[in-house]
Amino acid sequence: MKNPRLLKQALAILTAVCAVAPLAFAQEATLLLDPEQTTVRFTLEATMHTVHGTFRLKNGAIKFNPATGAASGTVVVDATSGETGNQRRDRNMHRDVLVDARYPEITFTPTRVIGPVQPQSESSVQVEGVLRLQGSDHTITLPFKVRASESELHAITQFTVPYVAWGLKNPSTFFLHVADKVELSIDATGKLTTAAAQR
Repeated sequence: MKNPRLLKQALAILTAVCAVAPLAFAQEATLLLDPEQTTVRFTLEATMHTVHGTFRLKNGAIKFNPATGAASGTVVVDATSGETGNQRRDRNMHRDVLVDARYPEITFTPTRVIGPVQPQSESSVQVEGVLRLQGSDHTITLPFKVRASESELHAITQFTVPYVAWGLKNPSTFFLHVADKVELSIDATGKLTTAAAQR
């Protein structure tokens, strides 16, 4: 840019944008998860093979304050949607393990976000909260990799649920042994708005 005045103005604008972007994201934000862009997968070790399956997200809305770490809201997974590709196994899972005729939802209620969420780059954070499974609450901390822009947030996590220790039935039989823990992975995308944008 040959014009010194224009160059000075461009640098001033760029400096202002860089200064304002982190401040804007420091305000309270709301994340509305998109079920169509969110996958919930589980992996269960069993005799001679590994079982892979999925659940569907029903809905999810989370509010968090990047300055204080305070969080609230609920993420709801449809327990009745669980499937592994084997009808008999799925029928037993729904009836005997999840008992989803009585407990049709699995929920996660966040209470705190630990670590900064950086705008326009990947961040590693931990989310403390309560996982409700089959009517019982369990405190848990989930590790997340997140990437946030001004209007969208993408997050992935992987964690272990000791479902037998939490009171659910182990579906093992005399011929088939199933692990007493299940691995879950979540890949979620949602719309992100700040308090300033909501005014």
